[in-house]
Order: sequence, then structure tokens, then C-alpha cells
Amino acid sequence: MNDISEETKEPADLKDKFFHEVKELVVTILIFLPVWFFFSLFIYELRSIPSESMVPNLQVGDRVAVSKFAYGYSKHSVPLGLGRYLPLGDGRLFASQPERGDVVVFRHPHADKVMIKRLIGLPGDTVQMAGGRVVINGKPMDQETQREVKYHEARKGVLFTADEKLETTPEGKSYLIHQLPFGNYRDPPIFKVPEGHFLFMGDNRDNSTDGRAPTGHCPRNENGVVDKAGCEPDIRPGDEASIGYVPFDLLIGRADTVLFTLNFCGRYESGCPQGRVWKSL
Repeated sequence: MNDISEETKEPADLKDKFFHEVKELVVTILIFLPVWFFFSLFIYELRSIPSESMVPNLQVGDRVAVSKFAYGYSKHSVPLGLGRYLPLGDGRLFASQPERGDVVVFRHPHADKVMIKRLIGLPGDTVQMAGGRVVINGKPMDQETQREVKYHEARKGVLFTADEKLETTPEGKSYLIHQLPFGNYRDPPIFKVPEGHFLFMGDNRDNSTDGRAPTGHCPRNENGVVDKAGCEPDIRPGDEASIGYVPFDLLIGRADTVLFTLNFCGRYESGCPQGRVWKSL
């Protein structure tokens, strides 16, 4: 009778061990990828923050959970931007309208990149700026100064001094914004948001290229109001258009919370912003 050894046979040499480990890795990836793809397509997707346009609520290095089911699904919901290359039509499945004050991830209408901004103007709204305040349909949004903040800008280390304010939408949603002593878009035109489109702004109001910048918009009408969307940007070769009005189809999802961060706030001289991680945006 032959004895049956209970010992597990090890690969005979280094080459066998290498191919054994590679095989195990490939099998693991093949199992994991469909799970990740399904989760990122239909439930939540993780996005990193590359700029300071959403300071103080989002810092460079934050990893944000983006709800993919919040507004329904379009071809732009497909992870890695692959939906643009698939034979998918326009429109959304299980569409749900976003709310003013949502932090939204969307595809740039005029450039091959993804943006994150706060939704300020809904379809049909008239939006303008007056004295640093957002005016919605003739009524300024409430602002309350919280503190003065000093921090070094992430890219070049320039020291900024900003007023941190609590802004409240007409619907009662509140969030912090920063206002600097200078700004590029403090006196933009009046915007009349077209149907099926939205107007977005960064929370870092004076350090954000957003829906107030003119280069992504159609020309003003005879009354000086920007009320149309879909025009080809009028820019010089090599320049990049701003986002202008963003169509509903380009929305990817709602940024719900900062899951974790690689920003340790060493750049802040007046105290790190608190309460961002695992807290609703």
C-alpha cells in the first residue's frame, strides 16, 4: 500500500514559485475587478481632490465618496470615463434632480477632465454676484462671518488670508466658504440658467475657475444676461474654456463625504479645518 503524504508539495524551484505567485495575483485581480467596477458604477466611487477650489470643505489630498445613484445614471457614470467610448445614448436612467448646495462631480463640458463644484444655480434661476454675495432670483444668500484664516496655498506656498463665512441657501442648507481680499469673478454678468443645465461655483470663491468665468458661456443677450448654453467657446488657441453651464447628462454623482485624507494641515497658521472626515458635505 502506498502511503499518502499530508504535506503540501511546494513548487520545485524559484521559477515555479514566481509563476505560481503571478497566477494567484491574476486570479485575485480577475475576481476583484468586476466587483470594483460594479460598485463604482452603481453605488459609490472614490475621487481625489487635486486643487483648492473647494476649500475649506475639501482640501488637496482628500478622498471623497461620490454617490453614483444620487441623480441616476448616464454614460458618464461608467468608471474611468469609459462611457464616452461605448455605444450609449444621451439621457439618464432613474433620473433624480440635484438640489441647490449639493457638491457635485461632473465631466467638464469643454475639456477632457472631471470637476467638483457646489451647485448654486438651478434651471430657470437668475444668478448674480453683489458685494461678494450670491443673489438668487433677486435675493442675496445669507452669509455669517466665522473667523479669519491664514494658510499657505498648496502649489506655490503663497500665504493667503481669507474670511471664512457660513453661507445658507434659500432652501436652508448651510456650508462654509472662503473669501479672499481679491477675486477674478466678483462682478460677473447676470446668469439665467437654461433648462436642463446647472451653474456651479467653488467654495473658495476667489480662487476657483467655475461657472462665473465667461470663457465657457455663450455671449450675453441684448440685456447683458447669459441665458443660453451649447455655444462653442470663443477662446484663443492653447487656452482652456471654463465650465459654463453644465448639462444634466454630464453629472457623475454627488460627493457625500470625505472618507479619508492625505492632507495633514501643516499649511494652516490659524488652525486646521475640523469636521470634514466622515461628515456629510
